[in-house]
Amino acid sequence: MEARRLTGPGMLWDRPGAVLDLFGADSAWAGPWLGQARALLDAVGWQDQAVTSLVFDGGVTVALSAPVDQLYAAVSLAEGAWALCLGGDFAAVVAGLRKEMAAEANPRLRALVAEAEARGIEALWDEDALSLGHGVGSQVWPVADLPAVVEWSGLHNIPVALITGTNGKTTTTRLCAAIGRAAGVVTGLTSTDMVQVGARVLDKGDYSGPGGARMLLRDPAVEVAFLELARGGILRRGLPVRQARAAAVLNVAADHLGEYGVNTVQALARAKFAIAKGLGAGGILVLNADDPLVVVVARGLAGPVWWFSLSPLARDAPGAWLEGDALVFWDGAALHPVTTVGALPLAMGGAARHNILNALAAICLTRALGMPFDAIRAGLQGFQNSPQDNPGRINEFAVNGARVFVDFAHNPHSIAAVTAALAGVPSKRRFVMIAQAGDRSDEDIRGLVAGALALRPDYVVATELAGYLRGREMGVIPDLIAQTCLEMGMTPAQVLRAPSPKAGADVVLGMLEPGDMALLLVHSERDAVFAMLAAAQDQSAAPTSSKLA
Repeated sequence: MEARRLTGPGMLWDRPGAVLDLFGADSAWAGPWLGQARALLDAVGWQDQAVTSLVFDGGVTVALSAPVDQLYAAVSLAEGAWALCLGGDFAAVVAGLRKEMAAEANPRLRALVAEAEARGIEALWDEDALSLGHGVGSQVWPVADLPAVVEWSGLHNIPVALITGTNGKTTTTRLCAAIGRAAGVVTGLTSTDMVQVGARVLDKGDYSGPGGARMLLRDPAVEVAFLELARGGILRRGLPVRQARAAAVLNVAADHLGEYGVNTVQALARAKFAIAKGLGAGGILVLNADDPLVVVVARGLAGPVWWFSLSPLARDAPGAWLEGDALVFWDGAALHPVTTVGALPLAMGGAARHNILNALAAICLTRALGMPFDAIRAGLQGFQNSPQDNPGRINEFAVNGARVFVDFAHNPHSIAAVTAALAGVPSKRRFVMIAQAGDRSDEDIRGLVAGALALRPDYVVATELAGYLRGREMGVIPDLIAQTCLEMGMTPAQVLRAPSPKAGADVVLGMLEPGDMALLLVHSERDAVFAMLAAAQDQSAAPTSSKLA
């Protein structure tokens, strides 16, 4: 059993409250819990709150809504309902809840959030602070010292876009931020790497959830924001905002299945599409027309949808696509050429098809936020495939006359995109370094290896991720990687081992000869590997090319 607060819209619904995951419980438990939760809500005076449930393979997720100032009490109520299902004392549970509710109650917080909603102004709150509005239009107060009077005339929302998907989220977020900077506005972003405002990094780390969004949107300098949202944050806490102007689902593929009751790709798609609940009135949903599952889930959606594709689309709604060599945008009345594949560094001369899709998504998102075409063009054409602009996404180094590429790809879908982009690189010998975190299934790890072997490497270096064992024993994952390589036709002499990514990179660099090519799939020790490559890079090497041939 796992209980948590739900602070924003999520896969279940768009209400704040509490969620309880009952792993191992069958659907028969949903009815008793719903009944007990309903009785407790009524007993504590929350007659206007609701309950819901979702049955999944291996358990049940149940949820209840609650006032914004009572979310910890809501978690206790969810747990109390489960205790009553097992034979607890109803009167004792109600008494405990009333005491907790009295301690947590903050009527002023509740009133300000309600008034902000009525005015169409975003309210973001947590245990420490309440903010009204976004960025340059925001004001922040401690939750314990909220104002009796608010000057609403100075508060407003800024243009915000939400970006999710299995792969490409970070690259697309960075592209959008580059376009915002080219447009001359102070642009903020959150991602799996950092929270950033203009050139200023507020903090480094994985901020692809509500915490990063609050940090960014409370910064008084931000004029436009792009928020990367990962599956975990959406499922764990819900979306950070309800007033975004645009949101994108880039793609959906098997990744992190088995968490929070999301056991299938179809369920994962529903979780990703929860992002649509973060749109304000008239907000635009941007979708990938080349992803069959995205197309299926999108059927019947209300509200405007803009599509992007590598093929021309029907001109019945705005969207972006590839027409010949040109990335174009249809605004509903006219077709606007934006840039060409050859002028887009991330496209690598057309080999990186996944990055063309990311660029098309960025065109839609930034147009939805009102960015001019000249800024979109400048942002896309100026964004380099480098560790500075897009760290960990097919970054190239020249070492001892060989070409070394670094990528953070971590699932079969992303590996397939990378190996497809690199397949045409001429090379004498090929090396691949692989590692994986311990919370992935054996099947997922085999799929990762199979995708990497599509590059037809002469050598594979299997490395350990000591800080990411996540329940596995040391050596188990490198053993599985090596075994899969052997099963797929490699010889024992072709499969090498290293205790860490840095050590694995050192093994590869020590073997490189002029004309070789290496792909280092780096999931930890990233800065150390980048530093090693920068130190080893050929001094006479030309700057990273946008083409692979």
